[in-house]
Amino acid sequence: MAENSFFNKKSNKVSILNIIRKRSSKRDYQNIPFSADKLNRIEQVLDSLPAAPFATSADFRLIHKSIATSQKVKLGTYGFIRGAQYFIIGKCLNKPDNLVDYGFQMEWIILQMTAMDLGTCWLGGSFRRSEFAKLIPLQDNEIIPAITPVGYSTEARSIRDNVIRLGAGSNKRKPWSELYFEVDWTQPLNSNKIGEYATVLEMVRLAPSASNRQPWRIIKRDNVFDFYLQRQPGTYLRLSRTDLQRIDLGIAMCHFELAAKELNLRGNWFVRNYPENLPENVEYISSWVTDE
Repeated sequence: MAENSFFNKKSNKVSILNIIRKRSSKRDYQNIPFSADKLNRIEQVLDSLPAAPFATSADFRLIHKSIATSQKVKLGTYGFIRGAQYFIIGKCLNKPDNLVDYGFQMEWIILQMTAMDLGTCWLGGSFRRSEFAKLIPLQDNEIIPAITPVGYSTEARSIRDNVIRLGAGSNKRKPWSELYFEVDWTQPLNSNKIGEYATVLEMVRLAPSASNRQPWRIIKRDNVFDFYLQRQPGTYLRLSRTDLQRIDLGIAMCHFELAAKELNLRGNWFVRNYPENLPENVEYISSWVTDE
């Protein structure tokens, strides 16, 4: 993980397990500007991204609403976000591996913001890309896959926010038996037999995803955790034209790696190269091999 991480067990910083449990989407913000120190800390985060599983690069920037106003840019979020003065926006190449890495690194940023007591909210299909693109120039085949507002959220959720959360199923999570397997797709993984990796996988289960569909599936084979994408209809949002489910896999992989490292469970990402008969609408993404 990057040197400027606010959660690092070795330096007695905030526990990533607690931050993951604490994080939730915030859609209503107070009109409170960041102090110079807070701005500096955020810029440090954006300048010190961790290495992502596929080692691709993304560019993230903090944008204040006043900059957009001065350039006559309307940062529309279709009514999902209210009162936000700051946004973190990023860009990457529109390639499968880059989208996974984008999700990994942006979730790392969001967890850093949570550790700083700032609110955030993943936006993949509910913002006007054409307007945000005016503030971060795009090269050929570059896209803005997702953004997040960042700021001091209101203490109480509004009725509108609660309705949005209900519609998105924000408080619902799939059971272990639907997400995690052992050896093959027929045998659910027994959490009582994998030690502290049970905590790691619970942190993955708590990860955010588009429409809360949780498209990741994981099979444990010996000392390897294989990550798969279970395609689900309706998540290629017409407004985004972005493979949001690959971003979701990156988010899940971020939670896995951060939790494993905090628990001193050593390992690394690699891509298997072997034939396998996969269920319909399932794609292999990557694997985590433990140092046993």
